[in-house]
Amino acid sequence: MTSIRHNEGVLDAARDCVLAYGVRRTTLTDVARRAGVSRMTIYRRWPDVRTLVADLMTREWVRVVAELDMSDPVRAVVAGVRGLRAHPLWRKIVAADPELLMPYLFDRRGAAHEAVLAVLEQAVGDPRKARAVLLVAQSFLLSAPTMLDPVTLDELDTELTVLLEAYLG
Repeated sequence: MTSIRHNEGVLDAARDCVLAYGVRRTTLTDVARRAGVSRMTIYRRWPDVRTLVADLMTREWVRVVAELDMSDPVRAVVAGVRGLRAHPLWRKIVAADPELLMPYLFDRRGAAHEAVLAVLEQAVGDPRKARAVLLVAQSFLLSAPTMLDPVTLDELDTELTVLLEAYLG
C-alpha cells in the first residue's frame, strides 16, 4: 500500500504537471518522474491520469473550503467562490480542459461536492439549504465570468452575498 506521504508527493507532482502542460498532455510517466517514484507506484493507486486528476481536484478544492471561517456561512461561501475562482489549478482546468468538469455538472457529485456539502450542512443546519447554496455558489463560480459586461466579478460577488443573506437570513 502506498503511504499517504507518497500520495501527497504524487498529487503535488500531478498538480505541477497539470499547471505546466494541462490535463490532456500530462502522462502518468511525467507525474512519476516529477514525483521521483516508479510508474508502478502510481498505477497501484491511480489507473489513469483522469483518476489522479480527480483526486487532485478533490484535495485542492477541499483545502480551499477547509480554510474558510464557517461561523458566517454567507461570507464563507462568497470567499470560497473567490478562492476557487483564483486557484491556479481551477484556472488551468477551466482554460485548458473544461470538459473535466462536465460529469460534476450533469451526472454526479464528486468527493469535493460531498465534502463541501458536509461543511455547509453543519453551517446552515439543513441539507436542502446546503444543496441550494452549493448550486448557487457553483453557478457563480462557473458562469460569473460570462456575465461581466457591464459588471465586474466584485459586483457579482456582492450580488451573491445579497442572495445568500436573503436566503439564509
